[in-house]
Amino acid sequence: MTSALLSDALGPVRADPARAAILFDIDGTLAPIVEHAADARVPEPTRQLLVQIARRYGVVACVSGRRASESRAMVAIGAISYLGSHGAEVLRAGWTEPVVDQEVEDWAERIHDFAREADTAELRRLRVRLEDKGPIVAFHWRGAPDEEAARAAIDAVATKAEAAGLRTHWGRKVLEVRPPVRIDKGAGIASFLSGTDVDVALYVGDDRTDLDAFHALVQMADEGKISKAIRVGVRSDEGPSEITAEADLVVDGTAGVTELLAALAAD
Repeated sequence: MTSALLSDALGPVRADPARAAILFDIDGTLAPIVEHAADARVPEPTRQLLVQIARRYGVVACVSGRRASESRAMVAIGAISYLGSHGAEVLRAGWTEPVVDQEVEDWAERIHDFAREADTAELRRLRVRLEDKGPIVAFHWRGAPDEEAARAAIDAVATKAEAAGLRTHWGRKVLEVRPPVRIDKGAGIASFLSGTDVDVALYVGDDRTDLDAFHALVQMADEGKISKAIRVGVRSDEGPSEITAEADLVVDGTAGVTELLAALAAD
C-alpha cells in the first residue's frame, strides 16, 4: 500500500485525534511472533512511535490475551491503557493496579486447579508450555519437538476442559482454557470505550481473537455510539483468512504495522 493510500484510509482518525481511539493487539501485531511467548518484545522503533501516538490521540490502548500488567511491562508505556486477558482486566493509563471483572475473577481458582491437574508428565515430555493469564490458562505447543503429538495431547486437554464446564479457545498454536463467562476482546473494548468521548475507533490485529474486536466496533458504529470503525488486519502466514477478509485495511506483518504507526504519528 502506498503512503498516500494509507494516509487516506486513516483520514477519519487523523481528522479529530482528540476524539479518536487507537487500539492494538500486541503479539503478532506490535511484537513479532516468537517460539516462546515469554521472549516476545516490542521493537524500540515501534515503541517510540507508540509514545508519539499516545500524545496525539484521545484514547490509546493495547488489547491482549496476556495479563494487563505483563502487557504494560512488555510495551513499557505508562501513558496508555491495557486490556489484559482478552478484556477481562483493565489497567487504565496512570493506574497502578488492574481491575478484573468480578464474574471472571470468581472462576480463577477453578481454572488454576484445572491447569495443575492438566500439567502432566506427558505434557512436559512433549514440551507443551503453560502460561498463566490470570483467569485464563494457555497451553502452547509452538516449537515442540513433535508438534503433531503435542497437538493431539492438547486436544485431550480441551475435551477434559469442556467436560468440566470450562470454555476453550484456539489461537495460533495455543489452546486457552477460560471460565464459562463471556471473555473476548470485543466485550472488553465496548466496556472500555463506554462513557468516553470517542467518535472514531481503529483496531489493529492479526489473530482469531481480534475478530471479536472487529465485530464490536462495527456494532458500536451501527448503534451510533461511534461514527466510524476502522478494522486493520495484519496479514501473516498463520493468521486466519477472516482477518484480511473482514478488514477495511490490510498491512503486511509487524513491518506493515510499523508503517501504519508512522502514518498515524505523522504531522
